[in-house]
Amino acid sequence: LMPNPKSGTVTKDVAKAVELAKAGKVEVRVDESGIVHLGIGKVSFGVDKLLPNAQAVLVAIKGAKPGSIKGNYVISIHATTTMGPSIRVASSEL
Repeated sequence: LMPNPKSGTVTKDVAKAVELAKAGKVEVRVDESGIVHLGIGKVSFGVDKLLPNAQAVLVAIKGAKPGSIKGNYVISIHATTTMGPSIRVASSEL
């Protein structure tokens, strides 16, 4: 974990930052085209742990939809490993 002001790891309250990191705080990045980048777990977690994580992410993203946005907020979902190719995931599977 490298200190970075944008991700909140540069802080005067070191104890709280360590506590959040240990609790599994997830960094979410959104690029200029609206693509959300975040980790939902490790391959070693297995489907039984990754699926609820992915579902929670989808619920959080849909819950953050601004009222001014009409229609579909999530257009497509892709999963990938850190350096691997992406695989399209049907939202009905989540």
